[in-house]
Amino acid sequence: MDTRLADFMRDTRAGQEAEAILRSCVHCGFCTATCPTYQMLGDELDGPRGRIYLIKQLLEGQAVSEKTRLHLDRCLTCRSCETTCPSGVRYSHLLDIGRQVLEEKLPRRGGGAWLRFALREILPRPALFGPAVKLGRMLRPLLPTALADKLPPEAAGQARPWPAKAGHRRRMLALAGCVQPALVPNINAATARVLGRLGIELFEEAKAGCCGALRFHLNDQAAARADMRRNIDAWWPHVDAGIEAIVVTASGCGVQVRDYGHALIDDPAYAEKAAKISVLCRDPSEILVAERTAVLARLAAVEGKRGKLAFHSPCTLQHGLKIRGTIEEFLGAAGYALTPVGDAHLCCGSAGTYAVLQPELSARLRHDKLAALNAGSPQAIATANIGCLTHLQAGSLLPVRHWIELIDEVLG
Repeated sequence: MDTRLADFMRDTRAGQEAEAILRSCVHCGFCTATCPTYQMLGDELDGPRGRIYLIKQLLEGQAVSEKTRLHLDRCLTCRSCETTCPSGVRYSHLLDIGRQVLEEKLPRRGGGAWLRFALREILPRPALFGPAVKLGRMLRPLLPTALADKLPPEAAGQARPWPAKAGHRRRMLALAGCVQPALVPNINAATARVLGRLGIELFEEAKAGCCGALRFHLNDQAAARADMRRNIDAWWPHVDAGIEAIVVTASGCGVQVRDYGHALIDDPAYAEKAAKISVLCRDPSEILVAERTAVLARLAAVEGKRGKLAFHSPCTLQHGLKIRGTIEEFLGAAGYALTPVGDAHLCCGSAGTYAVLQPELSARLRHDKLAALNAGSPQAIATANIGCLTHLQAGSLLPVRHWIELIDEVLG
């Protein structure tokens, strides 16, 4: 794609990256076939190719308007288009650049600005979010649907204990995160119990916090990078001590942590450390793959059928982390009969704060996703990301669980 960036972008690293991405796009349109918003709305500007044109115009210095913002805001950043693209266009990085520039050129006003401010100031802070969740559960009938949907049943807020320290020589660090401990705290505990059975000690670092994804995708990238630096500082003594990996149980956070090296590439004090953190980042399924023989042997020793289960693969898992089929193998080995799920590549509509900021589109996507998940008459739904879990649970009569909790219960 021929590109002539404006002076304000031409000599910046972001501008150079954006120009390289724009030039890699060949206008083929394959991306539109797998874009959820294009499939729903049928508007070229609500597909990746159209949004790329809008960002190109923005970076070339052409006038922008609320119409530009509308179409960029509607993007889920699901990265399905990246999986489809034959040219390897790094659309998500281009979108991050475009949204940030648009925010600077056309600052938000009114209620939309205040809502985003509240989301990026409350959600990443467990000290604020935890009490807010407890209050929200009490006042659920009075909350707007988009907010009430984010609160799982109170039973999900109960966690079984972490395993006692067993003196394992192998040690891995877990990201506690910001919203997951308040919503479904058993996820990390279940991961610790599973890894403990494999001779691996999993632990959290209290000084770490939000991975930075929430603020980054709400266009406060400076604050997001501050979150990343705080985590790196908190984790680095453990990295020096020789931890094997940083385990991130929410696939959405995993994508962000794996991108630390890219996000902090211009920071001379953190670039090298950030790159190391990205290399250490692991989804729990990747740990189980590395221990595949032992895991399958333990699962084979536990007899019994577990019933029919539908697995929802989050976009961040299949398109972001490029993990496909792995979790399904372990669930099948655990005795679950996995049901087929049509259009499994399409987003459920959660997408971080998307369900709050774009409730109508998000609800339509969830309706379609639940129809696909329920088509095989499963008894439960499993997924790999806290946002997808709470979003789907709000519209489902079936229980929605994190897959590692199911593996833990079978092994338990």
